[in-house]
Amino acid sequence: MARIRVSDGQLEVRLVGLDALWALRRRLVVPLSAVRGATADPGAAAEPKGVRAPGLHLPGVAAVGTFHRGGDKTLYAVHSGRRTVVVQMEPGADTSGFARAVVEVPDPRAAVDDVNRALSRR
Repeated sequence: MARIRVSDGQLEVRLVGLDALWALRRRLVVPLSAVRGATADPGAAAEPKGVRAPGLHLPGVAAVGTFHRGGDKTLYAVHSGRRTVVVQMEPGADTSGFARAVVEVPDPRAAVDDVNRALSRR
């Protein structure tokens, strides 16, 4: 599980519980200028993830951590996938090379609205 927060021109994806341990990462903070948008997408949890490094991948149970596929780097924190949000980013130094964050959050609609509302104000 993760939490997404937007404040002070930054987007923070914070991993909670064991997800932070498995991912070897507690959070990802990127400037809003590097964020393209966010969508609620339960199907993203089932997509091929690529090579895990580092993280945990138990097919059908959980995918947590950094995954590399087709030259893109993605942060995953998904379990059932029902409450998945996909945040698209411009990969670069500001995003630690991540092109996407695919995470489950408690309220996907609210998280997507918060991110996209902040993007519309810049």
